[in-house]
Amino acid sequence: MSALWQILRLMLRDQRTALLRGAALSVLVLAMGVALLGLSGWFITAAAAAGLAGVGATFDVFRPSAMVRFLALGRAAARYGERLATHDATLRALESLRLRQMAGHLAAPWQRLIRLRGAEVLNRLTADIDALDGLPLRLALPVLAGGLTQLLAFGVLWFLAGWQVALWLAAVSITGAALVLWRTGRRTLRPSRRAEAAAQAFRTRLIDLIRSRDDLAVYGHLEHQLAATRKAEIRRRNLQNQLDRLDRRAGAALVALTSLSAGGALWLGLTLTQQGRLSPALAALGVFAALALAETLIPLRRAVADLGRMADAARRVRGGLSVALPVASMGTYTGSGGIRVHDLCLARPGDNQPLTPPLSFSVAPGETVALTGPSGAGKSTVLLALAGLHPPLSGQITLAGRALANWDEPALRDLLTLVPQRAGLMGGTVAEALRLAAPDAAEAELWQALEATALAETIRARGGLDLRLGSGGSGLSGGEAQRLVLARALLRRPAILLLDEPTEGLDPDTANRVLNGLRAHLPQAAILLASHRETETAQTLRNVTVH
Repeated sequence: MSALWQILRLMLRDQRTALLRGAALSVLVLAMGVALLGLSGWFITAAAAAGLAGVGATFDVFRPSAMVRFLALGRAAARYGERLATHDATLRALESLRLRQMAGHLAAPWQRLIRLRGAEVLNRLTADIDALDGLPLRLALPVLAGGLTQLLAFGVLWFLAGWQVALWLAAVSITGAALVLWRTGRRTLRPSRRAEAAAQAFRTRLIDLIRSRDDLAVYGHLEHQLAATRKAEIRRRNLQNQLDRLDRRAGAALVALTSLSAGGALWLGLTLTQQGRLSPALAALGVFAALALAETLIPLRRAVADLGRMADAARRVRGGLSVALPVASMGTYTGSGGIRVHDLCLARPGDNQPLTPPLSFSVAPGETVALTGPSGAGKSTVLLALAGLHPPLSGQITLAGRALANWDEPALRDLLTLVPQRAGLMGGTVAEALRLAAPDAAEAELWQALEATALAETIRARGGLDLRLGSGGSGLSGGEAQRLVLARALLRRPAILLLDEPTEGLDPDTANRVLNGLRAHLPQAAILLASHRETETAQTLRNVTVH
């Protein structure tokens, strides 16, 4: 449960004032509910007793009835304020968790990032964090508010109805409810975890089915994926039905416990009344208070049933969190200087054997250099190392006159831009895709970047910047999508541009236009590209061979 506690602490840190305000309102709602039902029971019984005694005409009905109305209206208003405060605070806390998790993903090593599956990450950002909304709303706040209300009711009942009634209600409510909820939690822990795992498996398979339906159909696996998706949903539904049955049993046990508590309070009240130690009206107060205190217990059963789901979600979310929220840095690096590499040795992840012999080269501002060599020689790995995404075995990397290790992350991203072979696009318009790199860019700047990558004519002919792309940039060919990614990189105006086979799939004429456009758009940038095409190497001033 340490993961749940850590997540709750983060939520409290982000939304402390709002959550404490919601907790105070929750206590007020519960206390007013107990007072309302207790006062109503006292009022009815006292009025009946006064009538039987023949003094009904002198019985004051106005002040108790006014208090009943006040409690009823006040409870409704407090409930509205409590829901507004707690739900708003919870949604804001979940937003902060999503930002922290995204920051954790972005700070992860490159080799881990490239193994992430879109459907899996989407689940982490939605299902896992959504599961945690019950942590403050159905667990922490109800336990805190219920406990304080029980203590308050205990003190008031001790004073008004006697210590016997107060102790009985506290013992039955707290001890009995703790036993019921503990047993329910033990029985629901495993099916709750399995139900959540099945739900995530269903969502992952469904997303994969939708996104890859064409490929699955081509290779004859569409029916298999569909069957696997249905199987996950059936398993989730069966486990959820099991959880619902356990939840209903817990609810029935808590209702029975409330009946026992109220029945015991009635017996104690009658006994004390017969002994002349308690009035009938105050005896009724204990009975109705027992019924009202059920509101502090019954809502907890749903939280207990979801405890396994929340605990697993908290463990997964905690593993990908960045404790400090990222500080946006969209400024442009305005310094000068290029790349200098001295005796650089690299290895594949998990391997200490050098991938390449010691490598030394430099790229000056305004210069274009090509990394050449056979496939698998390590050209892409060199680019990753220069971008700070792959640790070198030995050697030194200097960027703009400063060692790579001395660059902080925001400044490094302002300095350089890396365009890998398989850069991603998301669904949305062309303008939205480009403005991921420059949110405040004017339309003229977007068209300039498209002109530089020989894509402007194609985009104009198909609807302009409002052309809507599907998931992954569907609607564009592979070469067009690659050029759109290059245009997005140009909008950052980096001092260093790293390109991994930027014109792969383009005909020689288009490739030349793109390379010339890149240089014209960034005349002072140091451009290093990994290439094995003659079209690309012919445009560079020098070639560096990676063996």
